[in-house]
Order: sequence, then structure tokens, then C-alpha cells
Amino acid sequence: VQLVESGGDLVQAGGSLRLSCAVSENTFTFNTMAWYRQSPGKQRDFVASIISHPASTIYDDSVKGRFTISRDNVKIYLQMNSLKAEDTAIYYCKVVKGVGAIQRSYWGQGTQVTVSS
Repeated sequence: VQLVESGGDLVQAGGSLRLSCAVSENTFTFNTMAWYRQSPGKQRDFVASIISHPASTIYDDSVKGRFTISRDNVKIYLQMNSLKAEDTAIYYCKVVKGVGAIQRSYWGQGTQVTVSS
């Protein structure tokens, strides 16, 4: 599985960005699709996810009400509104496929989001 993120940019605080993650397989084959982010010197943190069964979305408290995760057959999206300086990070897309012993996770290479205050 190959994932390629795009859409990262420099934006002013209060602005919006839409990140995309192009996936080499139909997204409906995955158990979980998620976005994570990592700031310099910090660990990679969970941002949001879509769970296939039962269908649900989960958000970190820091982005609730501002970010929206969605997907179509070939891409996973992260709509980011009301951006803050602390949202500055490299954003990574992740998918999980399979169950039990054959479950595998796949990551993209990341896209840089910089929010100026």
C-alpha cells in the first residue's frame, strides 16, 4: 500500500487548509484511516481517524470542532479550519489493513503545515 500526502502549506492563524492522502488501494478495504502529526523534537501524535466497522470518526481533543476527517474511494482528507500556531507540524496519513496476525499499518511520507501567528 502506498500513501502520498499533499496540501501542506504556510498559512496565517485563523486560516484553513485541506490535506489529502492519495492511496494506492480502495480506502474501503482498510479497517482504519488516520492522520497523525509531529512537531520538531516531539513524538508523533494522533489527530483524527475513521473506523470502518462500526463506522465512526475519532478526534483528538485539541482539534475537535476545527478539523474534519473524511474519505472517498481513493483519498483520505483532513479539512483544517481555525488553524492555530500550535497546529504547526508534519502531518502523516496512516492506514491499517487486515486483522489479527496479518494486520499491517502503512504510513505516508508527510506534508508540512506551518501556521504563522
